[in-house]
Amino acid sequence: MTEENWAGSYTYRAAQIHQPDTLDAARHLVAEAPKIRALGSRHSFHDLPDSPGVLITLDSMPRTIRLDEEAKTVTVSAGTRYGDLATELHRAGWALSAMASLPHIAVAGAIGTGTHGSGDRVASLAAQVLGLELIDAAGELRTLTTDDADFPGAVVHLGALGVLTSVTLRVEPTYDVQQYVVNEVPWEFVEAQFEDVMSAAYSVSIMTRWNTPTVQVWLKSRDGDASLPEGKPAVKKEHPAGRDPEGCTEQLGEAGPWQDRLPHFRMGFTPSSGREIQAEYLLPRKHARAAIAALREIGSIITPLLQTCEIRTVAADELWLSGSYGRDTVAFHFTLHPEPVKVRALLGKIEEALAGLEARPHWGKWFSTPGEEIAAMYPRMADFRDLVGRYDPQGKFSNAFLERVVLRR
Repeated sequence: MTEENWAGSYTYRAAQIHQPDTLDAARHLVAEAPKIRALGSRHSFHDLPDSPGVLITLDSMPRTIRLDEEAKTVTVSAGTRYGDLATELHRAGWALSAMASLPHIAVAGAIGTGTHGSGDRVASLAAQVLGLELIDAAGELRTLTTDDADFPGAVVHLGALGVLTSVTLRVEPTYDVQQYVVNEVPWEFVEAQFEDVMSAAYSVSIMTRWNTPTVQVWLKSRDGDASLPEGKPAVKKEHPAGRDPEGCTEQLGEAGPWQDRLPHFRMGFTPSSGREIQAEYLLPRKHARAAIAALREIGSIITPLLQTCEIRTVAADELWLSGSYGRDTVAFHFTLHPEPVKVRALLGKIEEALAGLEARPHWGKWFSTPGEEIAAMYPRMADFRDLVGRYDPQGKFSNAFLERVVLRR
């Protein structure tokens, strides 16, 4: 088997990828396999989804999107892509509060790695979750809701508890968004007025390559009010990495459905820039200025490998392995050229620059931070390890990544 993730940065080593087309077939497969893990939309950039045994994908299972308007929830099959879910929700008059940059990613994998959108008051995608159904190591179905003590540990799950089959999410009435891009915003203004910049719209992203005196700011507004006193509003559609913007969502302040504005990219087009390596570090919001200053100092070594860097904010949550657990967060996302040896060396430099700033790496992206340092950043890590021990005592869902980064004591 020679299968890669979507960006070509990782080749899976599992012996086989199974595609059951019924829930009973999936349960039987999980029960019988000595080692197995779930493979979603293949957006993780390293060995997190891989297995020393076999992989299971739910792509051939029936897609379900079940809306409960009275409860304001939607229950979806775990392999559903956010873009497909958003289209159906909007058609029915409902919406999600947040989406990631890419609508191409699957619900199970996105929540399982703590993936997020942007906004001072907008929490991660995982914080929208109200219920989970999964196949455990014995092939049995387990259901978890917010009433269960294990729930806060099970949402950002890293695939360690079983194979998710469905997820229940909180929804709200549909809404319009206006997206604006402002060019040539001076770094000095951003650093001096960081809080004002990040609160200038419902969702705000700062785009930089660290080698210029100005940045680009993307603003997504729910009320039409989104302006900055510095910079030049874009007069044409833009791409975050300076490429052809055809695959990007609508801009220039034209109001339209939330699902066509909250992500940066459109379904049906190549996600992001295509071949790339991604890394991301999530820090307490209070360290934003210190992190910007530290990264600007090493900008000359970041830029040659960088396609773009995006700075976003995420509201705190109480999910044990969320990058935003217990703290309002600022996230520094790096889209890098696919040069593995050079990228690994660069990440060491970035992590050195961010030392002491409590930088939690995104679970699904590249990093070199040792597992023991990562564990120390999560107050509930010991509880998560105990949870894994109860759900998977024989280590059926374990793999090299989990043993190297998460489960080692």
